[in-house]
Amino acid sequence: MDVLCFDKTGTLTEGRLEMAAAASIDGDLDLGGGRGLHLLQVAARACPPPDVQQAHATDQAIRDAAAEAPGGDRDWEVVEEVPFQAGRGYSATLGRLDGKLSLAVKGSPEQVLRRCSTVLTGQKEQAARAGKSVRSSRSESSPLTGERRRDAQSAIDRLAGDGLRVLAVAERSSRPAASQTDTPQADDLVENLTLLGFVAIADVIRPDSPQIVESLTGAGVRVIVVTGDHPVTAAAIAREAGIPEADQVVTGAELDHLAEDQRRARARSSAVFARVSPEHKVRIVADLQRAGHIVAMTGDGTNDAAAIRLADVGIGVAARGSTAARSAADVILPGGELSQIADALREGRALWRSVRDSLAILLGGNAGEIAFMVIGTALGGTSPLNTRQLLLVNMLTDMFPALAVALGQRNLDEDLGEGPAGSLLGEPLARAITVRGGATALGATLAWTGGRLTGRKRRAATMGLAAVIATQLGQTLLSNARSPVVIVTSVGSVAALALAVNAPAVSQFFGCTPLGPVGWLIVVTSSAAAAGASSVVPRLASAAH
Repeated sequence: MDVLCFDKTGTLTEGRLEMAAAASIDGDLDLGGGRGLHLLQVAARACPPPDVQQAHATDQAIRDAAAEAPGGDRDWEVVEEVPFQAGRGYSATLGRLDGKLSLAVKGSPEQVLRRCSTVLTGQKEQAARAGKSVRSSRSESSPLTGERRRDAQSAIDRLAGDGLRVLAVAERSSRPAASQTDTPQADDLVENLTLLGFVAIADVIRPDSPQIVESLTGAGVRVIVVTGDHPVTAAAIAREAGIPEADQVVTGAELDHLAEDQRRARARSSAVFARVSPEHKVRIVADLQRAGHIVAMTGDGTNDAAAIRLADVGIGVAARGSTAARSAADVILPGGELSQIADALREGRALWRSVRDSLAILLGGNAGEIAFMVIGTALGGTSPLNTRQLLLVNMLTDMFPALAVALGQRNLDEDLGEGPAGSLLGEPLARAITVRGGATALGATLAWTGGRLTGRKRRAATMGLAAVIATQLGQTLLSNARSPVVIVTSVGSVAALALAVNAPAVSQFFGCTPLGPVGWLIVVTSSAAAAGASSVVPRLASAAH
């Protein structure tokens, strides 16, 4: 993968929500009495009853705060509920209080503010100061003018800038209900509301989130946040988590007004997607995929399930109420630890490197052998190696070392690497095959040429054979020096080579001749130079590039 999408709540954050603050357009409110307590009570009324369905963490945090507040709200009688939906953006409850109908609304500031026509300001506090109950307080409201809407937006931005989830709270009182049949529909009353203020919910970021984000971005994985929260809140959490370019924010409403190519461009450049619905999350994942990315989606809730299913890698975080996310996921984090994502990425890339190294040994070595045979035939008129010698080369260089590289245990403590591997037959493998083949041909040609200058044709062929094997084994050891299995198989192959060359009967069978100190010195020098060049030259070329 090269893009990892995080849902915010319960993923980058701990998901343990609690009331942090309350505010009106005039400033902060005290939740212990007056308008602050009334605001909290109305927000709690707009939450679904806990015995009806499993409480959302936000609703639970509000109800917990209301339960700890003085007074209580025992006379509130629920008549009808309007549950929260992502497309609606608010929840509402119609109830009776003191014989009159009252509507409590709680939701995203954008959706609630557009339905408000008045606002409760700080100029009518006589009832609270006189010690009257909050329910009997009838503070007068003022028109929600353009200036007051700007004050409201300033309060929202101030709270959201601290990384808090901000919800707007409003109410509307209706005429007394003569009977059950005379009761209006709750959804029809969600207009001409009176804005009471805002409640701010704290969702603490996971302690390990910055470290995980740093590890992933350092490994070439782009990390983005996809959340239904306010843009300022989402950007603040993204900055705290260390996500690069956290100020590049786009909202779901903005995506709705973009053409497909424009959406794809914004998907490539944005780090935070805020105020998005489950449908938006699916569209974001699809746009990233169409842009050529391999996308992973991480989430813990029902709202994330469709995007998790669509992503190339769906990652479910085990949490309360996350059955849908886990069912849709390819990978499940049972402990909810984000570090497991980096562990899985590290293990996957280690396996990928093992496969790539094994293919490089097989394909690169054979390419070098073919190149040496072509060069030798062009210069000497006949092939430097016979059929049995070629079989010996394949057995000592391909069979055991390549198998050891493929099956040997990788060191998972090493860094994640240069970035996503991309196609298996892509540039890294092509580069490895070219380097290995070139080094093998170089080492063998140098030793074979030295043998031709210092001895007979059969001795030169034996030196070329030894150099082909030694050069490939040297490259294998240089790239896998930490693997004991690779070291053992390589040393065993060297011992078998020495036996095949110097043991008279075996040497005769393979068409070789025993080599003296000078011959072995030329072989070792040629092989070491070629293997060393295969390690140094790519680094120099990369540094120059």
